[in-house]
Amino acid sequence: MAFFSKGYKLLLPALLVGVTLFLQCCIKNDLPYPRIPQMILALSAEGQTKEAYIDSLAFEVNVYLDETVDIEQVRFTEFRVSEGATADPDLLDGTYNMSTPLYVNVSLYQDYSWEIIAHQDIERYFDVAGEIGTSTIDPVGHRVIVNMPLGTDLSKLTLQRVKLGPAGISTMSPDLKPGLIDLLYPMKVDVTCHDRTETWTIYAQLTETVVNTTQVDAWSQVIWAYGACPADAKGGFEYRLASEIDWKPVPSEYVTQTQGNFSCYIPHLEPDTEYAVRAIAGEDTGNEVRVTTQPTADIPDGDFEQWCQTTTTLGKLMWCPWADGGERFWDTGNGGSITMDVNLTTPTDHTVTGAGKAAKCETKFVGLGAAVGKLGSGSIFTGDYLRTEGTNGVLGFGRRWELRPTKLRGYYQYSAVDISHVSTEFQSLKGQPDTCHIYVALTDWTAPYEIRTKPSDRQLFDKNADYVIAYGELVYSGKMSAYEPFEIKLNYRDTSRIPSYLQITCSASKYGDYFTGGSGSVLYVDQFSFDYDY
Repeated sequence: MAFFSKGYKLLLPALLVGVTLFLQCCIKNDLPYPRIPQMILALSAEGQTKEAYIDSLAFEVNVYLDETVDIEQVRFTEFRVSEGATADPDLLDGTYNMSTPLYVNVSLYQDYSWEIIAHQDIERYFDVAGEIGTSTIDPVGHRVIVNMPLGTDLSKLTLQRVKLGPAGISTMSPDLKPGLIDLLYPMKVDVTCHDRTETWTIYAQLTETVVNTTQVDAWSQVIWAYGACPADAKGGFEYRLASEIDWKPVPSEYVTQTQGNFSCYIPHLEPDTEYAVRAIAGEDTGNEVRVTTQPTADIPDGDFEQWCQTTTTLGKLMWCPWADGGERFWDTGNGGSITMDVNLTTPTDHTVTGAGKAAKCETKFVGLGAAVGKLGSGSIFTGDYLRTEGTNGVLGFGRRWELRPTKLRGYYQYSAVDISHVSTEFQSLKGQPDTCHIYVALTDWTAPYEIRTKPSDRQLFDKNADYVIAYGELVYSGKMSAYEPFEIKLNYRDTSRIPSYLQITCSASKYGDYFTGGSGSVLYVDQFSFDYDY
């Protein structure tokens, strides 16, 4: 026992030091740095064709460059990241090869890797008289393929126009010009630009196919079809129910042709039904393509009948555009304004039919007195109000949707007042009548799109962004004495892209995201629905 006591006394100082070090390590590990994603807020480059698209969910920036820009020597003119963060590399330093994606680390406590992708569309064409469709141009393999009808003398073709490199700054050797050209054997052409040379190969081939059905896209009650034929022939289309035998011609007013390419739309079809479509040119018929139209669907709660009141964590009653305990399709900005005891969007008995409910969106200055606060624009949108950061809202835009409607219909009534509050971007609007804004968009988002109104971290919806498949809007400034019907046509950029999200937004002040509008402007909306036909 005496030996144990002596040993214990000798070990005690060492044990105390060990315990102290252990506790220090524990304390250090239990207090991690805050995990706040660091953002790229702005990025611009010399020669860009439109504003860069910053995707804060994917940590990705897409930059769009004019065809004359040297993509291997891109110079950035604006680059901003989150306050306090650093970026490696600093894109304002030097030039960058953007022919492949560039990765940038934005750091504050943790590293966040951002991918910068440059898009550069170079217009290229190689048009030959009498060819079937248009030439196939492969910019990666540096090839051009010209399809000619059987019996054509490939040694005596007529080149109508050619462009294989950026306009005004590229040269070709040999220098091809409109006129006779021999393509009996493949032709090599050197295209030089920015002191770099690409060797292109031009091929011509004979084909038995005189007319070809190249693409058919089926919506709910409309089909889009595309075909190719000799440039001097007149193209058209036929269609039928897959269960029937007889073909019906597509009226010529639905057909558009540019040289050997032609397309059409076929309206007044049945949803969820199989059809057959084929291209025609004179007595020649193309390949048959079978497709099934999509179903149709109503806009959930498009009549704005469903409302409930919830109590916030601060004990305030907030109006919400869904049934108590029901599914949510719409939301409002009330999650922000209710912190100041104000609901900017509310149910109303003022409806189109005189019965039921509609949505009332009002713009108000929300604050304490006339000096402390912000202007809030009443709005209703598809998505969720996520949170409030300071006095700024963060929203999740979009609801899952895969159908392709042609029009948004509904009723609205608007009463504008003069714009009373402006941000620095819109000083010139002060005193002018306010404007309401209703828009509909179909997108290919992979998740709800985060909207942030904080000026230093702003991310808003961009109707010109690549994620937009179709878009339409209504903008009105004035005073209406009663509801009026509206019809917003959706303009599609591509008939083949299938959307993943639907976004509908109604706002009493168009520039409400910038805290600009007239306190007192009121927008009523009711009875929203989709058309699927033309």
